[in-house]
Amino acid sequence: MHERSAHFIGGGWTAPSLGGEILVRSPATLELVGRSADASAADIDAAVSAARAAFDTGPWPRTPPKERAAVLRRMAAHMRERSDEIAELLCDEMGSPLSFLKRGGGDGPSRLFEYYADLAESWPFEAPRQGAMGPAVVRQEPVGVVAAITPWNGPLFILALKVAPALAAGCTIVAKPAPEAPLDAFYMADAAVAAGLPPGVLNILPGDREAGEHLVRHAGIDKVSFTGSTAAGRKIAAICGEDLKRCSLELGGKSAAVMLEDASVETLVQYAVPLGLAFNNGQACAALTRVIVPRSRHDEVVDAFVSFVKGLKVGDPRNPETTVGPLIAERQRDRVERYISLGRDEGATLATGGGRPKGLDKGWYVEPTVFANASNTMTVAREEIFGPVGVIIPYDGGDDAAVALANASTYGLGGAVFSADEDRAYRAASQIRTGTIGLNMFGVDPLCPFGGFKGSGIGREMGPEGLAAFIEYKSVFNRESPRI
Repeated sequence: MHERSAHFIGGGWTAPSLGGEILVRSPATLELVGRSADASAADIDAAVSAARAAFDTGPWPRTPPKERAAVLRRMAAHMRERSDEIAELLCDEMGSPLSFLKRGGGDGPSRLFEYYADLAESWPFEAPRQGAMGPAVVRQEPVGVVAAITPWNGPLFILALKVAPALAAGCTIVAKPAPEAPLDAFYMADAAVAAGLPPGVLNILPGDREAGEHLVRHAGIDKVSFTGSTAAGRKIAAICGEDLKRCSLELGGKSAAVMLEDASVETLVQYAVPLGLAFNNGQACAALTRVIVPRSRHDEVVDAFVSFVKGLKVGDPRNPETTVGPLIAERQRDRVERYISLGRDEGATLATGGGRPKGLDKGWYVEPTVFANASNTMTVAREEIFGPVGVIIPYDGGDDAAVALANASTYGLGGAVFSADEDRAYRAASQIRTGTIGLNMFGVDPLCPFGGFKGSGIGREMGPEGLAAFIEYKSVFNRESPRI
């Protein structure tokens, strides 16, 4: 049992003002994993007030970057010491296979904090420039108080994607983790205390959508950094637009794995299944869930997919052999099953899966499912399902036809192109409007920008671009001589 009965506000632990709590249950066993405090509007107000004071009058924005970097490294070290604990808790909270989490889920936040600590030390927070009127200094200053709102499907890593660069920039933060997986975020609060982060610089309060909307609307917030659904992102963007409040939105996806005529089926399947319908139990925004293949090779691809998918181990996420665990909640399983039913009704061929795994009567499990002979206009090919469901779509014509199908989506987050000719793959990839794309592979690199085109969001996380997202520019002019 993980008992986190207080919010982390102003550098200390504060009981929720209304006494609310969130009960967290394992999606695999349905047993109680722990309890977390639940944020009300009054709790959000207190956290924003603490962050506002820490930014306006506290030391953090005025702390030299090297000293900020030292604090980030201490936070990283503290979380690394507890990385196995973190991975096990994430497994219990969200049902992601422990084997998947231990490949980076526990230690990933530490590596991000170390990366942004290094970047802070070399960042040009002040740089001379020769202006038309004379010497100038271009300052890069922290954007202010940041609202970081994170989802349940990669909670601590996604929180670190926001907190680490925001801290490196000199911002203060109010973080609202999702109520489905709130407990892991408190490991970051523990790290902040252990590292000596000044009070109010980081505040953590799990809460529901109403708490999130109150945070977004709060006059004390300068920027919102949100990861979640496209529908929620649109609402947040509209709210921020009312006050011209800065926002970064990392949203949904329906990423395409594009197979050109000369591609290896073995290579395609090697990436398009583990990083597609099996990626974090299918609950990953960048997952390769649309597989676009030449019609002449469709049946060959389907056979390879079915063979690979049938070899996936579905079950207890704590079992080291498990590759696909349960979905986060009953409502999510209901949603996925509705999409599977729609796929059948709209005429796609159910190649494998489509039901609930035998022998797994407890927990929110769905069989890994592959639809074949799908059209790109079908609902299962257009909408983000967020479950272990992949769709194989045949195309006629050459590479341009494949690219056109990949681009015929309201999303543009991830993708991959497979071809025996790397130049050919690169030409196709350069025409696909998506934020991250692989050639004969796929992955998300934390040192490179990640984000989407179209309905997949606004802005970028990871890499230097992730720090730049928390910066405002100021030009300081001086007719006499340069300031630095």
